[in-house]
Amino acid sequence: MQSSSPDPNQLQFLALGLKEMLNPKEPLYQLAEQFPWTELETQFGSLYAPVGRPAKPVRLMVALLLLKQLHNLGDETVVAQWVHNPYWQYLSGEVVFQWKPPIEPTDLVHFRQRIGEEGMQAIFALSIRLHGKAAQEKEVVIDTTVQEKNITFPTDTKLRHRIIQRCVKLAHREGVPLRQSYRRVAKKLLLAQRWRRHPKHAKKARAAARKLKTIAGRLVRELRRKLTATAWERHQEDLALYERVLAQQRTDHDKVYSLHEPQVYCVAKGKEAKQYEFGAKASVVLTKRSAVIVGALSLAENQYDGHTLPSVLAQTEALVGQRPAVGIVDRGYRGTKQVGTTVIVTPTVLPKGASAHARQSMRKRFRRRAAIEPVIGHLKSDFRLARNYLKGSAGDSLNLLLAATAFNVRKWLRTVVSWWFAWREWLNRCLRRHVFIPQLQKSF
Repeated sequence: MQSSSPDPNQLQFLALGLKEMLNPKEPLYQLAEQFPWTELETQFGSLYAPVGRPAKPVRLMVALLLLKQLHNLGDETVVAQWVHNPYWQYLSGEVVFQWKPPIEPTDLVHFRQRIGEEGMQAIFALSIRLHGKAAQEKEVVIDTTVQEKNITFPTDTKLRHRIIQRCVKLAHREGVPLRQSYRRVAKKLLLAQRWRRHPKHAKKARAAARKLKTIAGRLVRELRRKLTATAWERHQEDLALYERVLAQQRTDHDKVYSLHEPQVYCVAKGKEAKQYEFGAKASVVLTKRSAVIVGALSLAENQYDGHTLPSVLAQTEALVGQRPAVGIVDRGYRGTKQVGTTVIVTPTVLPKGASAHARQSMRKRFRRRAAIEPVIGHLKSDFRLARNYLKGSAGDSLNLLLAATAFNVRKWLRTVVSWWFAWREWLNRCLRRHVFIPQLQKSF
């Protein structure tokens, strides 16, 4: 059941509320006043039952998600720090200062699963609307990056050892007696991989890797024979995944790189420092002049960059309300000239007869295209895009949309601060020139 937020106009006996206590010029205070919370509550109302125990307010949950991403915190950390910050509480819709955590950290997990990708896109669209006409430019910059998953660097030996551990746990949970658990043997075989590159130990390491594969396959087959019919139905997908991992070869496509994140794929972006990245490719759309993110799409498959344009441009049109006329991209998109009504511009060599104006305008356009690179860097370093801790393909989309939303909100907050300082500087100049305006002096 959906609950309502506290009444912000409620007066407290012998005490002031947060609205009267806090500084109204603070950016978070301004965000609390400007963000359309009632629109979100109306949109998410269909996700709650009409009867039952009231859930936590939608405004509280959305504010915690924004604060978590804005300050690069985890679920537990943002809930713990919420108690110490009155501006965070006012942003969440509280009327008076609270002394206890508002929710359990796992409630954020349930709320993300409740609203899903569609609900997160609604929050992202509201962050775009904060910027008004600045987000409705005809020319946009598009680029892709990789959102790495929270997995270790995949190797065959680690995956096989993990299969052995999981099979032993599954047998213990289902009460299946194994002929041997191979706990100590598997540990010794895994330790033999430490000096795999050394000439003296390479042969021993390769033999240990083959033995690990043999033991893992032996345990999977034993579980297939001894599991009951009901237990077999529950664990059929896991056992099929284990067999797929044991059967895959080095040159195979669509390999499994993680048992708990089997949808992860390998992306080679040509970076010198990091040749391969394991996660999901993400496409980002940025306005050319105002640098507002108006599109963010996570891709379930490793597609060629030019093939990602139709879907991300369709998402941008749905969020902004208009389709970009020009999309500026790098040479990774070459081969694509137009997508629908959007003209795709890539760096090319102009003909010899091109005018100086055409060369200069092209140079300025692609210099501006480079502005998306630091934006992607900030998404990764400041807004939790460098390492995704949310599960599954749905977690990839949610984390990307949250990062883009936090970037837009942070940009808006800085605009509020810069406007306030510019206004105060103008007022100081007026006072120094003895231009006394009574109303402005009173507000100052």
